[in-house]
This record gives sequence, structure tokens and C-alpha cells, in this order.
Amino acid sequence: LASSGRGSPEGEDPSVSLFRDYLRLRTVHPEPDYDAALRFLDRIAEELELPLKKIEVFPGRVISIMTWEGTNPTLKSILLNSHTDVVPVYQEHWKYDAFSAFKDAEGNIYARGSQDMKCVTIQYIQAVRRLKARGWKPTRTLHLMFVPDEEVGGYKGMETFVKQPEFHKLNIGFALDEGITVHCPGSPGHGSRFVENTAAEKLRHVMNSFLDFREKEKHRLNTSECFTLGDVTTVNMTMVKGGVAYNVIPAEMDVSFDLRIPPTVNLQEFERQIKQWCKEAGEDVTYDFAQKHMNQNITSTDESDPWWNAFSASCKEMNMTLKKEIFPAATDSRFIRAVGIPAIGFSPMNRTPILLHDHNEYLNEQVFLKGISVYERIIPALASVAALPDEA
Repeated sequence: LASSGRGSPEGEDPSVSLFRDYLRLRTVHPEPDYDAALRFLDRIAEELELPLKKIEVFPGRVISIMTWEGTNPTLKSILLNSHTDVVPVYQEHWKYDAFSAFKDAEGNIYARGSQDMKCVTIQYIQAVRRLKARGWKPTRTLHLMFVPDEEVGGYKGMETFVKQPEFHKLNIGFALDEGITVHCPGSPGHGSRFVENTAAEKLRHVMNSFLDFREKEKHRLNTSECFTLGDVTTVNMTMVKGGVAYNVIPAEMDVSFDLRIPPTVNLQEFERQIKQWCKEAGEDVTYDFAQKHMNQNITSTDESDPWWNAFSASCKEMNMTLKKEIFPAATDSRFIRAVGIPAIGFSPMNRTPILLHDHNEYLNEQVFLKGISVYERIIPALASVAALPDEA
């Protein structure tokens, strides 16, 4: 079970070659080539000698699960999750072809997904490969799960199925991503008249309410030394709709906002505030959420928690500095936490500019390789957690 790498360039670590092979798969929205990813994972499962289960959760959307059975499979298992899809690319803004996995003289590998999150997928795989090669066996069963459509909300995937320099960041919760559209009906009429009770007047009031709140939250973030994006509610106006002609006052106008709400916010109170803004804007102003999540579970980071203790202790042994934070976006972990399972989001990418979803996304090969070693320590720590009281 030596590190795989087919046709590795001379002198290149086979793990890096495998990483670059995976980056070249065009699993990019809006038409991701998931079949290529499935073939790649089939090959990996065969190399690792692990059974592979495929579950089609939606037409054309398949979750792949490799399973390494533990010596005590009655205990709770460990899940290593990653997604196979990547966000779109604006190639004119890239130095190199975003799917060529070009490596420059400094060892920086440029490709869409190099940070988000094909690196983690290969780091999991290569860490497991190394552990198997040295004869280690997990006590708890280990699952490696590869999911589609995380970058578009995971609605056809997980939901159906159930960096700062010097720091290694990990998310212990996530900000709910709520898209909201406010509907502002009003009196129509000719553009030459001062018509009362127009949709635009109501729209302006709604916009001011949301954007004034945005300024307050931005001020909170900028004046607190300990706050990160995940500690405040981000608000951004993203769409405005309405009108048919220059000289016709529309009967309705809509405005949409992107909201990222941290788990520290009382969702019922926040929704009451939105209702009040709509009421103040005028008669018959309504709203609806594109999606509405009410789960606000946060993974425990108490030192007495056996899972956190195993994770953090192995990081300390490697002299790693961890910075806990609430992730300002949302990931597939929300569906896992929603059913009461603790989840930690962790990518070993310190001393690396954060370029998730950005142009010229890259990861240095040495940082990537170090990440494999990190998982090689963390995975055994988690898979060796002693039987818990509820597992007796």
C-alpha cells in the first residue's frame, strides 16, 4: 500500500501527484463531472482494499463511502467527510488553467479546489494509506465519505442522506445561511404622478432597516478584538426585482438579502425583528426564506469531552496552535450536527492565504504534505477513543 501516484513527475512526491490528478477532474458547477470523481474513488478504494458503498440520493448525485471496519465495530464510528464539487471559475482572472494543477517553482499548486476541498480528500486518503501500510488498525470503524453538491447547498446530497497565518482554524459551529426575499406591494400608476403608498417607498424602508442593521453588525465586528465573522450577523442585499417600464409605477417590488446568522443569535427574536421591519415599511409587506434552518448546535470543545480531548491533545503533541471559531458560511456539517452528531471542520492549511472560491486558488505542496502527517496523528486519536458510558 505504498503512496499511489501514476506517472509522477520525476522527484515529485506520489501524494502530490495524486493530488494534482484529482484537481484535474472538472467537478465544477454548473455541470460537475461527477462520473470522473466516482471512477477516481473506485480506483482508490481498490488500492486501499476498502469496501466502497455508493448511495444515489438524487438522480445523478451519488455519495461514495469507503469503510475501514474497526476491531470493535459496536462502538460509534468516525466519519471523515469531504465534497467532490468545486465552485465555478472565471478563467480570465487566473494565471494558469484552473484545472491544470500547475505547480510553480515555489511548489504552489494552482487549481480550483486546491484549498476547497480536494486537498482534504487526498490528505484523508493518504493518511489512511500510510496507517494501513504500517499495520495500524482502528478500534472504532472509520468511514470516508465523499459527497456531491456541497457548494450549492448540499440539498441533493447530505440533507437527503439523512487561515490565518500561524493558526490552524477549525469550525465548531456554523452561521445559518438564510436567503430572504421581502415582497413590497404598492399602488400602481402613471410615472408622472405622486402616487401614494408605492412599492418603492416600502422597498426603501425595508432596505434601510436591513442595511442599518448591517452597519451595526459591521461596527461590532470592527470594534471587537476577539470577534470574527462568525460572531456577527452578516447582511448583504443581493437582488432587487420589479418594474416593467420607465413611466409605470410597479404594483410590487422585491428585495433579497443574504443573511449569515451565528448560533449565538436567538432565531425567534431575530425573525420577530424582521416582521417588525416589514410592518413598519407599510401595509401587506411580507417575506419568505429561500431555506429556513432552525438548528444551532455547536460542537463541544470542553476539555472533558472525549472527542474534543482526543482531537486537541493530538494537535498539542504536534505543537499546533488552534483557533476555534464559528464558520461564517455553512457546510455539510450542519446536517450532521442537526441530528445531534458532533462535527469539527478542520483543514490543515496554516501560513496560507485564504483563497476559497477566489481567483488563483493555490496550496503549497509542502503545506499539503504536512497535512497528511497531521491527519495521520489525528485519525488514530479519534478512532481509539475508549468506549463511552452510552456504549457499554
